[in-house]
Amino acid sequence: MIEQKAKTILVTGGAGFLGSHLAERLASVGHDVYCLDNLHTGSRENLFGFTGTGKIHLVEHDIVKPLPELPKFDEIYNLACPASPVHYQEDPVATLRVCSEGVWNVLARAAHDRADVFHTSTSEVYGDPLVHPQREGYHGNVNTVGPRSCYDEGKRFAETMLTDFCRMHDLRLRMVRIFNTYGPRMHPQDGRVVSNFIMQALRNEPITINGDGSQTRSFCYVDDMIEGFQMLMAGGDDARGPMNIGNPAEITVGELAELVVKMTGSRSPIVYLPLPKDDPLRRRPDITRAQKVLGWKPRTHLEQGLKATIAYFEGIIERDSWRVALDA
Repeated sequence: MIEQKAKTILVTGGAGFLGSHLAERLASVGHDVYCLDNLHTGSRENLFGFTGTGKIHLVEHDIVKPLPELPKFDEIYNLACPASPVHYQEDPVATLRVCSEGVWNVLARAAHDRADVFHTSTSEVYGDPLVHPQREGYHGNVNTVGPRSCYDEGKRFAETMLTDFCRMHDLRLRMVRIFNTYGPRMHPQDGRVVSNFIMQALRNEPITINGDGSQTRSFCYVDDMIEGFQMLMAGGDDARGPMNIGNPAEITVGELAELVVKMTGSRSPIVYLPLPKDDPLRRRPDITRAQKVLGWKPRTHLEQGLKATIAYFEGIIERDSWRVALDA
């Protein structure tokens, strides 16, 4: 086995759901990792137990502002951006600024340090797709002025700026289009179906489905996603350009709700609400390219991943109950 040289790595959004898992994985193999995060949707708690190792350093900073004085980086992973509708619609202009000014600040630092760049894009660039499953060559069906546009168009713009800038400055770039990811350290109020359904089920509250439940999603467990990140970053020239990373196993939102109720033993009824505007009706990645170029495919079955995620949220509810009892 060839030993990899230890690197100094920046992870923007490093205190978030995916960022903290990535930072943990990078530090575990000996890299020195700086997690830049404004803690708007990220949390210090996601890095508890790691910052004391000396390999992970949390830097509280808003990526829209020029990056602070930090060591020279070998690699920069850009994960900074609210990723759930609840959070990115809270301030759509701020979301657009993260995808534009924030990305510019990352690129400026990468050019200064001659660092390799990894960018997390999203399956949302495909909008409400007219092609199924979605492949990287599909250019999407996105509403430029809808309630989701700040995120969809922001991410599309970011892909263009990253591609052109890195070509002009001869920087190595890898970009991933993430499909619905779930697992421990998800924000309990992020508004996405996995966290929503689990929290509602554990509290025996009504499970709220937007639409009739027939819309589909494809859920990838966080460990598989992070493995895909690492393999893509290490990939050769044939890994250039956006690459889908996700689980092609498709399930309806209604089936997911029923599965969560079953796995939690919940008494929650299922109720139906109006479908939000521009909410995609079908979502499934074509991962042919990832399989061919990287040899990557997801390994975690949905029930296995949900079991770990449910246990995580049970811990949150128990912890919050203790805090209420102590404050009483």
